[in-house]
Amino acid sequence: MKSIAALQAAVTATPSEREPSDAELDAIETESPLILADVALLDAQIMTIDRTPSELDQQRIRRARRRVLAARRDLANRAATLTVSGGAA
Repeated sequence: MKSIAALQAAVTATPSEREPSDAELDAIETESPLILADVALLDAQIMTIDRTPSELDQQRIRRARRRVLAARRDLANRAATLTVSGGAA
Protein backbone atom coordinates (compact mmCIF):
# COMPACT_ATOMS: atom_id res chain seq x y z
CA MET A 1 0.00 0.00 0.00
CA LYS A 2 1.46 3.36 -1.04
CA SER A 3 1.22 6.43 1.13
CA ILE A 4 0.19 9.70 -0.51
CA ALA A 5 1.39 11.89 2.33
CA ALA A 6 4.42 13.01 0.35
CA LEU A 7 2.23 14.05 -2.57
CA GLN A 8 -0.22 15.89 -0.37
CA ALA A 9 2.08 18.88 0.12
CA ALA A 10 2.12 19.49 -3.64
CA VAL A 11 -1.68 19.42 -3.81
CA THR A 12 -2.51 21.38 -0.67
CA ALA A 13 -2.19 25.13 -0.88
CA THR A 14 0.14 26.85 1.52
CA PRO A 15 -1.45 29.31 3.97
CA SER A 16 -0.22 32.28 1.91
CA GLU A 17 -1.93 30.86 -1.20
CA ARG A 18 -5.30 30.55 0.53
CA GLU A 19 -5.72 34.26 1.11
CA PRO A 20 -6.33 36.69 -1.75
CA SER A 21 -3.46 39.00 -2.60
CA ASP A 22 -3.69 42.76 -2.16
CA ALA A 23 -4.18 43.17 -5.91
CA GLU A 24 -7.06 40.68 -5.87
CA LEU A 25 -8.67 42.45 -2.93
CA ASP A 26 -8.35 45.78 -4.75
CA ALA A 27 -9.95 44.29 -7.86
CA ILE A 28 -12.84 42.92 -5.80
CA GLU A 29 -13.33 46.29 -4.12
CA THR A 30 -13.27 48.05 -7.49
CA GLU A 31 -15.82 45.65 -8.96
CA SER A 32 -18.06 45.43 -5.88
CA PRO A 33 -20.64 47.99 -7.13
CA LEU A 34 -21.10 45.91 -10.29
CA ILE A 35 -21.28 42.69 -8.29
CA LEU A 36 -23.94 44.14 -5.98
CA ALA A 37 -25.93 45.49 -8.94
CA ASP A 38 -25.81 42.06 -10.62
CA VAL A 39 -27.03 40.43 -7.40
CA ALA A 40 -29.92 42.92 -7.15
CA LEU A 41 -30.89 42.18 -10.76
CA LEU A 42 -30.80 38.44 -10.13
CA ASP A 43 -32.92 38.89 -7.00
CA ALA A 44 -35.50 40.87 -8.98
CA GLN A 45 -35.56 38.25 -11.73
CA ILE A 46 -35.74 35.31 -9.32
CA MET A 47 -38.78 36.80 -7.62
CA THR A 48 -40.70 36.59 -10.89
CA ILE A 49 -39.62 33.12 -12.05
CA ASP A 50 -42.79 31.30 -11.02
CA ARG A 51 -45.36 34.04 -11.72
CA THR A 52 -46.24 36.72 -14.18
CA PRO A 53 -44.38 39.90 -13.27
CA SER A 54 -46.57 42.71 -11.99
CA GLU A 55 -45.96 46.34 -12.94
CA LEU A 56 -43.98 46.77 -9.72
CA ASP A 57 -41.85 43.73 -10.56
CA GLN A 58 -41.18 45.08 -14.04
CA GLN A 59 -40.14 48.44 -12.57
CA ARG A 60 -37.85 46.69 -10.10
CA ILE A 61 -36.19 44.70 -12.90
CA ARG A 62 -35.78 47.79 -15.11
CA ARG A 63 -34.28 49.73 -12.21
CA ALA A 64 -31.88 46.87 -11.46
CA ARG A 65 -30.86 46.66 -15.13
CA ARG A 66 -30.14 50.40 -15.15
CA ARG A 67 -27.98 49.99 -12.05
CA VAL A 68 -26.02 47.18 -13.71
CA LEU A 69 -25.48 49.28 -16.83
CA ALA A 70 -24.42 52.29 -14.78
CA ALA A 71 -22.00 50.18 -12.74
CA ARG A 72 -20.53 48.68 -15.92
CA ARG A 73 -20.18 52.15 -17.44
CA ASP A 74 -18.46 53.49 -14.32
CA LEU A 75 -16.10 50.50 -14.22
CA ALA A 76 -15.25 50.88 -17.91
CA ASN A 77 -14.70 54.62 -17.50
CA ARG A 78 -12.46 54.01 -14.50
CA ALA A 79 -10.42 51.46 -16.45
CA ALA A 80 -10.14 53.82 -19.44
CA THR A 81 -9.05 56.68 -17.17
CA LEU A 82 -6.41 54.51 -15.52
CA THR A 83 -5.17 53.35 -18.93
CA VAL A 84 -4.92 56.89 -20.28
CA SER A 85 -3.32 58.37 -17.19
CA GLY A 86 -1.04 55.35 -16.74
CA GLY A 87 0.04 55.43 -20.37
CA ALA A 88 0.92 59.12 -20.28
CA ALA A 89 3.20 58.79 -17.29
